[in-house]
Amino acid sequence: MDTLSDITSQFSILNSQFDKHQVFVITGPTAVGKSAFGAALAEKIGGEVVSADSMQIYKFMDIGTAKPGEEEKRGIKHHMLDIVPPWEDYSVARYIEDAAGCVDDILGRGKKAVIVGGTGLYIDSLISGRVFSKRGDAALRRKLEAQYDAAGGEAMLRELHQVDPDCAQKLHANDKKRIVRALEVYETTGKPISLHDTETRALPPRYAAAKFALMLSDRAKLYEHIDMRVDMMLAKGFVNEVRMLLDMGVAPNATSMQAIGYKELAAALRGGCGMDDAVEKIKMESRRYAKRQLTWLRRDKEINWLIKDVRI
Repeated sequence: MDTLSDITSQFSILNSQFDKHQVFVITGPTAVGKSAFGAALAEKIGGEVVSADSMQIYKFMDIGTAKPGEEEKRGIKHHMLDIVPPWEDYSVARYIEDAAGCVDDILGRGKKAVIVGGTGLYIDSLISGRVFSKRGDAALRRKLEAQYDAAGGEAMLRELHQVDPDCAQKLHANDKKRIVRALEVYETTGKPISLHDTETRALPPRYAAAKFALMLSDRAKLYEHIDMRVDMMLAKGFVNEVRMLLDMGVAPNATSMQAIGYKELAAALRGGCGMDDAVEKIKMESRRYAKRQLTWLRRDKEINWLIKDVRI
């Protein structure tokens, strides 16, 4: 099964949703062919694609993020690709704001929206209409981060416990990012992040979406495809892409450079490890990422699984 027509003919549930919904989600673990399938689906139903990939938003990062090329796009308009430079931070709150604008515009023009990607938090937050604290307060965040570094995680966690015990009891003292974020939200809004989350979950979903996840017939086959794709990326010039980003002045600790593959190759290029070791680590981390994606997806009882049995 390797084409949209093959899948739609076998899975009647996919066909049955075409007239019922205006928003479709195509997700799944890395390396299963989401981009190609999503573009083919958009072409079939007269829709446009909205990417839900936390790294494809960055310009100049094409090979390592498996960003769809013009042929793979099939002439379908794609949104949320190449929207920020790689030295700029980007948050889930900003994604919801930007992507929701794209979806609303698509629907407003009488077309259907096909949300395609593997970043589960982005997809779930967009569909649910989860509201985040705008863009946050960068100056306050830096202050809290410095305070964390100076006082330590235990002290910061105790401080969080005083204003948001429900959140604090779920976090470890080493979880700097979430502790700082929770304190930032409280100081910015005056409301504990746990209460904010509870209120948000009580809201009805922003979009009624038909959700589908692609998967290969077994985990071993998926891992084989992941390894093959890493090799293909390297053959296409992945190392040169990372070298270009470093030459552009993108800091190794930038958010964009934390993406799997970029981080490892950047370390190798700086002499931190051998290139062969970096490649093996990319494959290992990609397989681990796929496992985490599958764990996330299986918690969603609304997802319909579409199993693919052939090489992507």
